[in-house]
Amino acid sequence: MRRVETDAELLGRLRDGDEDAFVILVGRYQQPMLRFARTMVPSHAVAEEAVQDTWMGVVRGIEQFEGRSSLRTWLFRILVNRARTAGSSERRSRGGGVPGSVGSLPADETDEGPAVDPSFFDTRGSWIEPVVRWEEHEDRLDAATLAPFLKAAMDNLPPRQRQVVLLRDLEGLSGGEVCDVLGVSPGNQRILLHRGRSQLRRELETAVGKG
Repeated sequence: MRRVETDAELLGRLRDGDEDAFVILVGRYQQPMLRFARTMVPSHAVAEEAVQDTWMGVVRGIEQFEGRSSLRTWLFRILVNRARTAGSSERRSRGGGVPGSVGSLPADETDEGPAVDPSFFDTRGSWIEPVVRWEEHEDRLDAATLAPFLKAAMDNLPPRQRQVVLLRDLEGLSGGEVCDVLGVSPGNQRILLHRGRSQLRRELETAVGKG
């Protein structure tokens, strides 16, 4: 079995002009980047445009990347800027607003109101126990059944909560990396993450009949 190359190894190959390394990186991050871009822009077409612009930015700026952050963090940070620009252009053309663009946080997402109990998480911010103990339910939902529901629950989150949960729990970024990508403070990142996880937990518990 061929060993999976790390991002750092692919980055080195890319800097040497290896086109295959670029193809591998696109295959690795295209879908995660599209998924994230859709939290910021009004349509799949605009998300694709933002992702395409991101890859162009990577090719043009690869020599300037100093490695102070991970390649993945750098990609998402470029994507935020490209999606921000693409979303602004779309708003001007439509004459309306697009909720969820990256900017200052709405008041209802920055106040210090109740969030999920911190005791649910370990020191890295991950769930100590699974969101739901599936084995406790006679009528368990298998992964194929749960996946569409989880996607709908994610879509119901406020945009900024959805962005933080997606980056932390789906893409595996650390809290510091998320702050870097989104330009939010550590405190706001924690609040957004806890509220998003809390809402998902409530909806998943409802789905398996815990109420």
